[in-house]
Amino acid sequence: MKIKSISDIPNAIFYPLKSWAEQSPENWNILVGFGGLMLIGSAILTYVYYKKIGQDDERTNKIFLKSSYYVLLAIILCDIIFPNEYMWNIFFLFKYALAILAGGIYLAVQHKKDFS
Repeated sequence: MKIKSISDIPNAIFYPLKSWAEQSPENWNILVGFGGLMLIGSAILTYVYYKKIGQDDERTNKIFLKSSYYVLLAIILCDIIFPNEYMWNIFFLFKYALAILAGGIYLAVQHKKDFS
């Protein structure tokens, strides 16, 4: 695949993934299964550290807002990077899994910083 402009870069990166996923139903199921597991794992990580940080007050509100900022930033970056022409439902799954993971990682790092 030839890259003629900057907008061709996401297609050049993700086209091999598209060809691999379309080779067989098993490959497609592996991709969906990995994305689903990543989404569930990210949600569990975020929930656990949300509960560990504690009740809403002046200190935790800043932490939760910054975590939400990282989630939004990850969603925007994934919208820019992932292609919209093909496999949009799979990339939609990965976009939100990565966004929730980003928020959970921030909460985990902040928890370690505050309580260690």
